[in-house]
Formats: sequence, structure tokens, C-alpha cells
Amino acid sequence: MAFSMMQLFLLGALGPRLVDDLDVSPTVLGLTTTVGFGAAAALSPVGGRMVDRIGPRRCLVALLLVSAVALALIGSAPGAGFLLAAVALGGLPQALANPATNKAIVANVPAERRGSVTGMKQSGVQLGAFAAGLPLAALAGVAGWRGAVWTAAAAAVVAAVWAARALPADHPPPKSASASCAASWAASWVPRGAIAWLAVFSLLLGCGIASVNTYLALYGVRGLGLGPTAAGALVAVLGIAGIAGRLGWSKVAGAPGRAVWLPGGLAAGAVGAALLLAASAHARPLAWVAAVALGVFAVAANAVSMVLVMQRAAAGRTGQDSALVSAGFFTGFAIGPPLFGLLAAAGQYGTGWLLVAAEFAGASVVALVWAVRERRSGTPR
Repeated sequence: MAFSMMQLFLLGALGPRLVDDLDVSPTVLGLTTTVGFGAAAALSPVGGRMVDRIGPRRCLVALLLVSAVALALIGSAPGAGFLLAAVALGGLPQALANPATNKAIVANVPAERRGSVTGMKQSGVQLGAFAAGLPLAALAGVAGWRGAVWTAAAAAVVAAVWAARALPADHPPPKSASASCAASWAASWVPRGAIAWLAVFSLLLGCGIASVNTYLALYGVRGLGLGPTAAGALVAVLGIAGIAGRLGWSKVAGAPGRAVWLPGGLAAGAVGAALLLAASAHARPLAWVAAVALGVFAVAANAVSMVLVMQRAAAGRTGQDSALVSAGFFTGFAIGPPLFGLLAAAGQYGTGWLLVAAEFAGASVVALVWAVRERRSGTPR
């Protein structure tokens, strides 16, 4: 999970150095996120089907190897065009990550432990944020941003070797899976019921989280006057808080009766965090408080949505339903940063954080409306 999103966090944490070295604008920096997550959103339904057919271990090894290649190419980028192509390749690992890990959990972990285990594996994403924001950002101060990215690529290769040896063997797919017709293939791309609501929630949540991940360090430098290393530390703080939030809230979500209300409440907390970030232009310490709150609320909300997917997925469709919700999240990641980038290019970071607050508010409304509908329908979950 850490390596599947590593390119996003590296582009955010090393953004100030990368923008200067490659002579690209903040808008182009946001476009890298759009390209990567646009590819991830498009590939997610196919990735989900792949996981259900060939098994999570094979897909996780492939994820790590492709991540290594994408990171190596990002570190070699001579300009914006090459960088965008490398980031697009990195969309494939993102498309495989949640379907493969969720499928592995359902296959190997008892139901009563899946909430806490899901929180642990989702916190891997924030471990990637911490690694990008602190040790790799510090390494970039010595070896340059390219050296830091290449170091991450080498670590992904090591992780692939470990995964091939350590992860549980894949179970053979059911014979019926290979006999599915074209109509069922097309139907599998359309989210329904709770999965559809979670996909819309994830889209709006993704818009806000992606903007924070992409522009928090750049805002620290240009909006708050921090040095590049201190600005990278903001991303690291976000990562640490996200780990704590995902572990804690996912464990709470293990009780299905509570889980249905959590996404709306966590997104509402994220609204307050984004408003604190907007206010930090006048009181710089608030940026650190906001980074913690964003990790505890916004980042944790995505992990809770994955717990809900596993609770609500149809039999044999854990990978596919996970992919459909992830596709919504990645679509949000593709949409959010370019919108924020237009404001960042004009120096309007405060307005940008208000836009993020509005996106989180929309996610909260969607989740709460769904929770009320679930309660009224008496869904036995």
C-alpha cells in the first residue's frame, strides 16, 4: 500500500525542488496527479477483475515491480512530458492496491479481525507519506530529488522480492469466473447499492485529499515561508496522523452498526481541518494542527470506506467492488489537484483550502444521507 501511492507523496513532498529543477508550474504539478489517478481510475475495474481471477499475491508482486519502474522513470524525467508518462504508468499499481489487499484479507483473516487488519494495511499508505515527507525529503537535500526517487524505486524492488516469498499462496479462482458472459462483464463495471454510494463519497473525499497531498508542501514554502525540509515535514505529520487515524477508526468500523455512520462524521471533521489550513495564512502554527486533523479525519475516512466495502461486497466480488470504490476515489484524485492548481498558480491558497472544505462537506452529506437510508431500510449489517 505504501508503494502504490509513493509517487503521489514524493511529487507532493519534493514538489518545491521538482518545480524549480524541471521549470514546471504549480498547475503542471497538479496535472501529474490528474494523469496518474486518471489512469488509476480507468484501470481500476479491470484491475479488480484481474485480482478476482488470478489472485492477490501475483497482483501484489506485479504492483511492486511496476511501482519500481514508474519511480525509476520519474527520477529520470528530463521534462514535463516524460514525467507525465511515468506518472501514468504509476496508475496501474494504484488500481491493483485495494482490490488485491482487500481480497487477501477476506481470504486469510477471520471476519472479526478484518476491521483492525484493514486499518493496519491502509495505514501503509500513510507510511508512504511519512517516508516521502521526512527521510526521503531529507535525502533529497543531500542527493537531490532524483536520488531520493531512485532510492524509493530500489526499495520497491526489495519489497517485491519479499512479497513473492512471504505472502499466502493464491487460491485457484472458481471455474464459473472464466465462463462469465459479456453482459456480466459490462454489469461488473457499474456500482450498485452501498457500493455506488461509497464510490460517490470516495470521489468527493479524493478531491480534497489529493489537493492536500499535492500542495501542502508547496503551500508551506510559498504561503507560510517554511524551508523545503520543514514543508516536507508537514507531509510527514499528515502521514503519522493518518496512520493513527486509520488504525483507530478502522477498528471501530469493525462493528457494522457503527461503521455506517463513520464516513459522514469523519468527513465533517475534515471540513474543520481544511478551514484550519485556510486560517493558517494568518496564524502559521495552525498548519501543523490542520495536518494532524486531516490525517485523523480525512485520511482515516478512506480506510473506513474499505472496511465497509468488505462488509457489503457480494460473494466473489471483493476485488471488483473494492476496485469500483477505488475508481471513485482515484477520479477525485484526478479532478481535485488541477482545480486547486489554478488557484495556487494565482497565489490564492486560502481560497483553495476553502474549496477543499467544500469537497469534504459534499462527501459528508453523501455519506450521511446513505447512512440514514441504510438505517431506514433496516439493512442487517
